[in-house]
Parts: sequence; C-alpha cells; structure tokens
Amino acid sequence: MQMEQVCTSSRLESQPGVAHIKTQYLTTKEHFHEELHTYKEGLRNSRLSGRASCKPKEEEEDDDDDTPAKKVCPEAVPNAAEEWSPATSTSQQEGQMVGQLPSSDMPEEFERPMEKVTPEVIADVKEGSTEAQDVIYEPIKTGALLEISETKGEKSDVKQKRARGQNKHRPHVKPSHYDDISLCSAFWQGSGGECRFGTECRFEHDIEAYLKKKLPDLGSQCPNIIASGYCLFGLTCRFFGGHNERTTTINRDAPLHKGIAVRNILDRELQQRLRKHTELFTKADAYLAVIGQTKKTHRGSNISSVISSSGSNCGDSFVDKEPLSLPFGTTPNNVESASSRPEGDVHTTGALTDEDVIRLRQPEKKSVDFRNKLYLAPLTTCGNLPFRRVCKRLGADITCGEMAMCTKLLQGQTSEWALLKRHHSEDVFGVQLEGGFPDTMTKCADLLNRSVDIDFVDINMGCPLDLVCHKGGGCALLMKPMRLQQIVQGVVSVLDVPLTVKMRAAVVDKSNLAHKLIPHLREWGTSMITLHGRSKEQHFTKLADWEYIKQCVQVASPVPLFGNGDIFSFEDANNARETDVAGLMLGRGALIKPWIFTEIKEHRHWDISSHERFDLLKDFASFGLEHWGSDTQGVEKTRRFLLEWLSFLCRYIPVGLLERVPQRINERPPYFLARDSLENLMASQNVADWISLSEMLLGPVPPHFSFLPKHKANSFK
Repeated sequence: MQMEQVCTSSRLESQPGVAHIKTQYLTTKEHFHEELHTYKEGLRNSRLSGRASCKPKEEEEDDDDDTPAKKVCPEAVPNAAEEWSPATSTSQQEGQMVGQLPSSDMPEEFERPMEKVTPEVIADVKEGSTEAQDVIYEPIKTGALLEISETKGEKSDVKQKRARGQNKHRPHVKPSHYDDISLCSAFWQGSGGECRFGTECRFEHDIEAYLKKKLPDLGSQCPNIIASGYCLFGLTCRFFGGHNERTTTINRDAPLHKGIAVRNILDRELQQRLRKHTELFTKADAYLAVIGQTKKTHRGSNISSVISSSGSNCGDSFVDKEPLSLPFGTTPNNVESASSRPEGDVHTTGALTDEDVIRLRQPEKKSVDFRNKLYLAPLTTCGNLPFRRVCKRLGADITCGEMAMCTKLLQGQTSEWALLKRHHSEDVFGVQLEGGFPDTMTKCADLLNRSVDIDFVDINMGCPLDLVCHKGGGCALLMKPMRLQQIVQGVVSVLDVPLTVKMRAAVVDKSNLAHKLIPHLREWGTSMITLHGRSKEQHFTKLADWEYIKQCVQVASPVPLFGNGDIFSFEDANNARETDVAGLMLGRGALIKPWIFTEIKEHRHWDISSHERFDLLKDFASFGLEHWGSDTQGVEKTRRFLLEWLSFLCRYIPVGLLERVPQRINERPPYFLARDSLENLMASQNVADWISLSEMLLGPVPPHFSFLPKHKANSFK
C-alpha cells in the first residue's frame, strides 16, 4: 500500500498545476462555500454602507436565499477572476471596487488556463500530516455556472414550487400567556383554600382582583358539568355563570380525570420513579440479558452480512441470510427463564400468584379481532382524543393514540404521557411507540403493559420525517433488520396484548422491501401489519401502490394485513378491499372528511351540509374543553387544535358541487363558490377565516393572537 501511494504521488507531481490547485481550492466543497459566504457577506456590508458594487445585474440575488450555489470554473465565465473574489470584504482600500482583486493579488492558477486532471485518484495531504490518502476527484465541468435564485418581484417562466413540509419557524405562544392574571389553584373553588407557598406564591390570591381582570365568560353551560356533573376549574372556568354551589364545591382529591371517562393517566408516584431512575423493568431486563448473550455468541458470524449499506440491496441481503435467532430452546415467551438469574435468595413481598411462576403463552394472550374493521390512523397533532371521539361517533372501529417517543415516556414527561389517554368510548384502542433501540423499546413496552389500559401496541416503522429517521426510528428500521428483530421479539416477550406494526413499502422509491420483511415479522410474533403503499422518499406525493399491497397480503397470510393510502370515498374503499386486505386504515381522508367512516359502512356519498359540518366542530370544541380544560388555557389549547384540524377540513369539496364524483385526495380543485356563506367560509384556505370559525365556538381570540398551521399548503400534491 505504501508503494502504491508513492507511485500515485510521483505520477501526480509530474502534472503542472495539479498539486497547487488541490491544496488551495479543491480540497473540499466546504472550503468553496466558506469563500462564497465571505464574498456574499462583503456584498451585504457594502450595500449597507452605500458603496457601489460591480456585481453583474443577472447575478443579483436575495441575500436571504438559502439555495446552495455550485462551483464556478474561472475560465467558464468571462472575467471570472474579477467577479469572484472571496478575499475582498469590508477590509478593502478606499476607492477600490467591491469584488475586484488587485492584479498583484491575483491567484496564480487564475492567470494561466487550468490543466485537465486525468487521474481519478489523487493525493490529499492534510495540514500538518505527511500521510497521503486516496480520494475520488471530480473535475469541474466546463460551463458550470452559479444557480442564482430569482430576485423577488421578477417574473419568471419557471413554475413556482409548491410549499411542502412543515412550518418549523412558526410563531408560538403558550396558552398560559394569554391570561393577564392567574389565580392560585388553592382558591379556584372559593376563599376557603390555603396556599402552601404563602406570600412566596407567584399567583393571585385576591379573588376580587382576579374577577375584575378575568376575561368574560363564553356561555352559561359548562361542558365539564354537562359531562361529569362538576367542574374542577371553579372560578377560572370561562363558563362560571353556569356553575352553582353543588357543582363548584368538590373534593379536590378527586380530579376531573379520575372518573371512568378518561383512562391512562400518569401516576405521580410512577412519574417520580421514572425521573429518579428507580423504576424496575424485570421482564425487559430478562430479555436484554438474553440479547447480550446472543451478541457474544454470534459475534463474527453472518451479522455484518445481513445488514447492507445500500438501500436497494438491504432487502436482498435480508432474505438471503437466515435471521439471527435466540439461543436454542429460548423463545420470546420464555426469555425470563433462560436469562441469568441472581444468585442467592430473592426478597419479594406479597402473596405468590400464578403469574409469578407461570408466563402466558402466545395463544393465551389477549386477542383482538382486527379483520373487517376501519382503523383510524395514529395522526400526529390532529389525532388527539377529541378528534378520535368525533371519528368514533361517525363509525371508526379501531383508534390509536398519537405517536409517542419511548425515550420521553421513560423520562416521565407529562406531555408525552398525555398522548396515551383513552376515552371510554374507544372500545378498541392502542398506542403507537417510536424508537430505534431494543433496550428503550422493550423497557417502554414493559412499562406500558402494567401501567395503562390498552388493547394493542403498535411500532412505528413508517414515519418519513428526518427528525425521527436520523435517530433510528420510523422508516430507518426498514434498513436495520437485525435491530428490528431484537425490538419486535423484545416487545412481544414483555407484552400481554397483541403487537402490531405500521410500515411503508420501501425507503427508496421503486425499491420495495416490505414483502421481504413481512414473513419475518410474522415469525417474530406480530399479530397485525399495516402497510402504507408509498416509500419514505415519496412522503405523501404520487399515488399509493395498491398492487404491491395485494402482493404483500399473500405473503403475510395468515397474519391480517391492513392497507393504507389514498382512501377518500367508499368507492376507493371497495377497490382497496379487492386486494383481500383484512381491513383499511384511514389517515388524511379522515382528517379532511371524518364522515368517511359512515360513507364506507353505508356505501353512499354523503352530501353533508355546512350546518352538519358545523355541528361536528361544536362537538370537537365541547370535547376539547372537557379534555384540555374550560379555563383560558384550556380554551386556547382547544382553539389551536381546532385550527390545525380546519387546515385539513377546508380541502373538502361538497359532493353536490363536483362535476365528477368522487373527489380524489391528490387532485387540486379550482376555486369555487359554495351554496351558502358558511360553506364558503369552511372552504376558505385563509387562516383568518379559520379563526373566524373558531370565534363562533370559543369566543374572540386574545390580543396579539397569531396562528400558522403546522403543515404547509401541499394538501393536493
């Protein structure tokens, strides 16, 4: 190898100009962008100081544009040495034009034509090092120009790119900031309370002063009193006018959520144990001990050959090799007996039960009949409990909580545990976990198995967001079959309820690999699989591939497989059922028209009126005030989630106005005039109109209120 490097270096040194160019300008792409950034900073500073610029007009660009620029070949552009000058900034001499170098400072390689570099491998010498490394050199293409973005206001023949993705920098104000004054919780029910903080409390203790500055009531009927007979928020309730002595004087040790209406509330003692890392995970630790033994046993075998570095070859290598198995005689149901137990007596408390000595076999675990059901997809932000209650009334059979990150659940974060809440009307309810490592996923499943009331647990393998995939979760699990096996078998070993999986067809477009993973998921103990007929690269563009879903149904048998993607009418549902799927999952279709469950079950197009749709908004607002509270903070939180839902609901076009029935979910309709003013307001894609709808239900917005939806306007793409 050393002889080869010497030969390579000597061969390159014989070519004039190669080493000089390599060391100064062609080391890395980052060097060029740093120089270009310095040049742009110089232009910006010169404009602010009022000095003239010699930059050509066609190269003027918006300084705030983040579009990366390509490399420029100095001979490809006339007078490139004069136009491109990274060394020139605010430190230039007076009278010298911005962006122009003196002839004495002209780089040597710009004064003579650039030699064509023929070798594909050249020596890259690092600073302070004498060792040569082989790197691939890509010569600059002749005629390459900077891709300059168009100046704002100029007309262009290029079609404007549609907005997509998330509004990550949207303004956000906490609902608690809308209150000018906050009453201490000890005085919510009247003057009989006593604050344990005394004079050091940062909340108001004077009830009369609070009532003078409190925002006006929104009505005379409190949703909490109608639902449960009492209101926890007392004087802070925005419907306090409808309270009486019986409904406001309550036992503070019995919070609103302790009833049968909402379950899966995080216990304070459990939260403290999680935060102090004193919670025990007996079942999970037993399985992880087995995983540690298998890693040592199979080290140096075919583990490295199973995981492929390329996306298109990942599935091929996965099916060609046999999956990593647990030690002989060990299954996910008896890993506890096969794990290493501590020597000596184990101190336990309480009576000995059958569960202490006998573990449930897979056939004895709780079973759920998933077949021929309509499944409301776990939807981030919009798939909250009030929205699930609306869909449940309209015919949804299976509901699932929003995607919860296992690491945050193990940390005891209240906001993450709130995603697990379950209403008593949700007869078949599950939670979806996101994670990329066997230890955290197994411990989280072990924790939920004994802490919350659920019917199944779902593993997220379909989230395409880079924020999730870069941490090893979501679609990234499709590329790591060995880690996926450890996660699935670990979760199955600690659960007493079925395990389901939601996945996408592929990571890279036109490189499907779901059909290669599904047989192994069936062997590892998965009870149901949901397949979205798109790849990670597609996100929600193009159409879902239902022909591929049909192939996967045959591969998954006898495990039920649900299909997901582009179902927006009962006709779409009938076409999807021809693929022999066990059931249907609905996501965006349920957000845009939640009555789609009724349409599918009744096999009809529902020309729902604007007043019927407004009644659904009323139900959502009422459910939201029950769930998030009827004080100012709860009202504004309900308003925020209502506006998020309206950003999807406005995409619906009434059936009576369609020239061709049914409406397709990926079609972009033109502007239209609805049949009444309320229907026009609901069809508007203007945020101000959504706020007007929220004010009809939740009163006027607070001062300085602003809202920007989480998702950009690419709904029909």
